[in-house]
Amino acid sequence: MRLNELNIVQASEGIRQKKFSVTELVLDCLTAIQEKDKDIHAYLEVFDDALKQAKKADEEISKYRNIEISSLPPLFGMPLAVKDNILIEGKHCTAGSRVLEGYTASYDATVIRKLRAGRAIFLGKTNLDEFAMGSSTENSAFGPTKNPHDTNRVPGGSSGGSAAAVSANLCLGALGSDTGGSIRQPAAFCGIVGMKPTYGAVSRHGLIAMASSLDQIGPMAKTIGDVKILFEAISGGDNFDATSLPSQMSNVKCQMSNVRVGVPKEYFASGLDSEVEKNIRAVIKKIEDVGVNVQEISLPHAPYALPAYYIVVSSEISANLARFDGIRYGMSTTNYKLQTTNLYEVYSKSRAYGFGSEVKRRIMLGTYALSAGYYDAYYLKAQKVRRLIAEDFERAFEHVTIILGPTAPTPAFPLGEKIDDPLQMYLADIYTVAINLAGVPAVSLPGGSVESNGKKLPVGLQLIGPRGGDYKLLAIAEEVEKLLV
Repeated sequence: MRLNELNIVQASEGIRQKKFSVTELVLDCLTAIQEKDKDIHAYLEVFDDALKQAKKADEEISKYRNIEISSLPPLFGMPLAVKDNILIEGKHCTAGSRVLEGYTASYDATVIRKLRAGRAIFLGKTNLDEFAMGSSTENSAFGPTKNPHDTNRVPGGSSGGSAAAVSANLCLGALGSDTGGSIRQPAAFCGIVGMKPTYGAVSRHGLIAMASSLDQIGPMAKTIGDVKILFEAISGGDNFDATSLPSQMSNVKCQMSNVRVGVPKEYFASGLDSEVEKNIRAVIKKIEDVGVNVQEISLPHAPYALPAYYIVVSSEISANLARFDGIRYGMSTTNYKLQTTNLYEVYSKSRAYGFGSEVKRRIMLGTYALSAGYYDAYYLKAQKVRRLIAEDFERAFEHVTIILGPTAPTPAFPLGEKIDDPLQMYLADIYTVAINLAGVPAVSLPGGSVESNGKKLPVGLQLIGPRGGDYKLLAIAEEVEKLLV
C-alpha cells in the first residue's frame, strides 16, 4: 500500500510513530497526481511549495521529543486539497470561471487559516462547476473532471474535483462547499464521505459567495473519522462572518440502542433508481437488525424544495455576482482585445465573455424573480416555502434522532448526458437541497454499489441531523459506517 492510500487517522498515527516522514507522505500524493490526474483532471493547480512545507514539518519533528510528537495536532503534515472557490493567500483562485482569470487571493479564508494552525499541507486547488453552479463539474471553464470509478462518468458537482481527488487517493482529505448538495452529491458519486455542516458552523469568510444564505464550507474524506477531524479543525465562530456559530461540544458518544431513525416516505417516490433504492433498503435492514428503531416519517413540503431552492439560489446569485464587472479584479476586456467605447460595454462584454451559460441562466432567472412585478409571486413565495420546509424538519426531529435516505436518485451518470438539459441536471439534487434550505447538517457516506458495464458505481447514503447536532450526527454515522464495512 502506498502512503497516499492511507486515511488521515492512519497517516497521522504513522507520522507520530515515525513509520514514515511527512515528506514521504506528500511525495506519494504528488506522484499519484502526476500519474493519474491527466485522466481525471481533479486539480486546476498543484502547488510547487507542497514538498517544501513537508520538509519543514519533518525538520520540526526531528527537534521534538516523543512526548511532544504525541501531542501534535491530528492534521499535522496531512496533505489536503482545496476547492478553487476558497481563498489561499498568494494563490490563484478562479471559481472555475474565466471571469476571474489571473486573480490572486490577497488573504486566507478563515478555514485555511485554521488548517494552517493545525499544520496541514495544501497540495493544490481542485476543479468545480463555475461559481459552484452545477451537479457534474462539467460547467467548469477549464474542462470537466472525471469519476475515478469510471472515467466516462461525472464525479458529481459542484465539488467534483475535491471528491475525485479524495477517491483517487490524490490527497488524504479535501474542502468543498455545499449550497444545495455540492459536497454530498459528489461524495456519493465518488464513494467517499462528505459533510454539509449546520449553516453557520463553519465560517464562510474567504469563500467566493454563490448564495450567502445557503453556502457552507465542509470536509470531504475517506472515512467518517477523518471528516470529524477536519470538521473539528475548521468549525467555530469567526468575527469576519456574522452568521458563524460558536464551536459545538465535540465529545459526543452514541448508543445505537437509543437512536431513532426516520425514513421519509417522500424520498422513496417515483424518480429514485431501483438499484439505488435496493441498496438503501439493505442499509435500513442492517440498522434494524442491530435493534435500532426505524420508522417512516413524512416531510410534506419536500416536493416543493427543488423549485423553491432554485428561485432563492438564483436570486442570491444575481445579487452576489454583480461584483464581477471586469474592472475590479479578474479578466479584463483589454486582455482579450474586446473593443469597448464606454463603461456599459466594459461591463456587458466582460460578463458576456467571462461567464458560462449556466451562470448566465441563473443570473437571468434570479434577476427576473427579484424584479418589481414578480418579487411577491416568486421570491417571497419561495421564502415562505423555505420556512415550511424548515418546520417539517423541526417537527420530524421531535420524534426521531436522525433522518436517513439516498443522497442522489441515481449513481454517477455519463459525461454529457445531462449538460444540455438543465432540468434533468437540477433533479440530481432533489434529496439534498432541502437540507440547505433548512440549515440542518447532513453527511453522505458509501451505502453500497450498482454494477454498470462491468464497473461498480458507488451509492450514497445520506444521514440528516437537527440544527447544531453535527457531532451527534457524525457519531451515529460512524456507527452506521461500521455496520457497512
